[in-house]
Amino acid sequence: MQVPAYYADTYEEQAQTQVAAIGEQDGTPWVAVEHCLLHPQGGGQPADRGWVDGHEIVPVRDPNSGLVVAVACGETTLPVFSVGQPVDVRIDLPTRLAHAALHTAGHLIEAAGRAQGWVLAANNHFPGQARIEFTAPTPDARLDTPDGREEATEALRTEVSGAIAEDLPVTWENDSEGRRIVHLAHLHSAPCGGTHVRSLGNLADVVLPTLKVKKGRIRVSYSATHRER
Repeated sequence: MQVPAYYADTYEEQAQTQVAAIGEQDGTPWVAVEHCLLHPQGGGQPADRGWVDGHEIVPVRDPNSGLVVAVACGETTLPVFSVGQPVDVRIDLPTRLAHAALHTAGHLIEAAGRAQGWVLAANNHFPGQARIEFTAPTPDARLDTPDGREEATEALRTEVSGAIAEDLPVTWENDSEGRRIVHLAHLHSAPCGGTHVRSLGNLADVVLPTLKVKKGRIRVSYSATHRER
């Protein structure tokens, strides 16, 4: 049985486990491990970089089994594994923390936007592309002028920096339907399959350029990093 260990502890870097299953996806061999540190791409977040027994892999979700499986990275090939075989699994922790910081910052910006009366329309937590998009159910005059858009952005920045200064906890739980719900203390709760920092004080360098309005959507681009450990 595979356990998604990346949910339990974003910061777990390596583990000894065993092979849970082997198979192929479109002719490409894969291996799945029981204690799975490897987060696949999904939910607006990129996949982890990782290794199984020293072989660099890319984690993906197998559509048939539902397992997170590891396939060879680039032009390399995986060795032949067997079910039950002991293996060492490791992730690139700096990459994981970069993804987690962007994902958590995105949730925080969503909370700040909701405080402005806006409604989430879309999100993207990829490095270099990170943005949260909203709609405004009621007219917001600030969005009509450059000065007003800067004023609205500054309101978001104030909300975000205040929550980071308070170092509010980031927690999660499964609801009655089995969905994973991520909480930013009292500020925000949402279903989410991504990785997150332990508390908002772990966020650093959160930058929000002046928001843009395109085709009726409020686009808030952003960047963020994980505070040095």
